[in-house]
Amino acid sequence: MNQAEKDYPVQTGSTFVKGALIGGLIGAAAALLFAPKPGRELRSDLSDKLSTVADKSKEVCASVSDKAVNLYQNVADKTSSLAQTVGTSAGNVISSVKEASADVSQEVKKASADVTDEAMKTEADMAKDVKNTAEDAAKDVKKASEDAAKEVHNKTNSSTY
Repeated sequence: MNQAEKDYPVQTGSTFVKGALIGGLIGAAAALLFAPKPGRELRSDLSDKLSTVADKSKEVCASVSDKAVNLYQNVADKTSSLAQTVGTSAGNVISSVKEASADVSQEVKKASADVTDEAMKTEADMAKDVKNTAEDAAKDVKKASEDAAKEVHNKTNSSTY
């Protein structure tokens, strides 16, 4: 924006209408005052014009008041509706979170039980493997000791003769 635009801003349409209305009223009053009429007629014309202006002002005021009341009702209704929607949505979100946490809790319990069962099976399998290995080792030791005893016996018998 240049300096001229800042110094003389563009007027809106409503400002123009206000100016035209005020100018028209001033012009009408001046025309009545400077018209060659007797005082009584002039006062009667001024009174009629003021009555007309007052009536028009009352009509405009009533119209603006009705529109303001309607606007207030519309805003109040929409605000109430929005508040209800937000409340309902918040309740839905809370319900969804509770359901999801319950589902997760159930899944964790199930997984924990599965892990416990698997650990028990693994422990039982390991105990069985240790037992089998110990039995095999005991058999191997017994066999080896029997073989050693036979060999010692054979060596003792063969050396004595």
